[in-house]
Amino acid sequence: MHSIVQLPDPILTTPAKDVTFFDKKLHTMIADMKTMLLSAKNPKGVGLAGPQAGFPYRIFLIKPTDKKDIRVFINPQILSVSEEMTQEEQKEENKLEGCLSIPTIWGKVNRHQALTLRYQDEQGVVHEEEFSGFPATIIQHETDHVNGILFTHRVIEQKGKFFQIAKDEKGKEVLEELLLT
Repeated sequence: MHSIVQLPDPILTTPAKDVTFFDKKLHTMIADMKTMLLSAKNPKGVGLAGPQAGFPYRIFLIKPTDKKDIRVFINPQILSVSEEMTQEEQKEENKLEGCLSIPTIWGKVNRHQALTLRYQDEQGVVHEEEFSGFPATIIQHETDHVNGILFTHRVIEQKGKFFQIAKDEKGKEVLEELLLT
């Protein structure tokens, strides 16, 4: 099994290829990705795209909560998005986005609150489905991945701030702003 690809590997910023064969090789790739997603602990994974697993294909998995099953999305295409944005909806101060491929960096990303997604399942059947809230955020993050866009690009384009994990005087983990020079 592969390990999660980290920056600066160029696979992370290269648009992925469409999946054209729904065969045993694809199912093995999905099984490997599921194992990788479930084994990600620090940070805990809620989504994983093919490029992060070393597979240059338009595929991603999401698992928004421990109670939810892993869902597989192949050849995703966002058809429409809501005007409402997530940052407007978030009441908690620390709603930061992170990435398993950039494990120590966090940032605020304003994403659409809801979307309609066209995708294929593991058998190649086409679906259209609406998502909102946290699953919609994960889907936008993972769709960006298969398009070669990292969340850090979104933070910069939205003129947001980056944060890193640090330890306070008592040794407790805290987030501190990362100043880029």
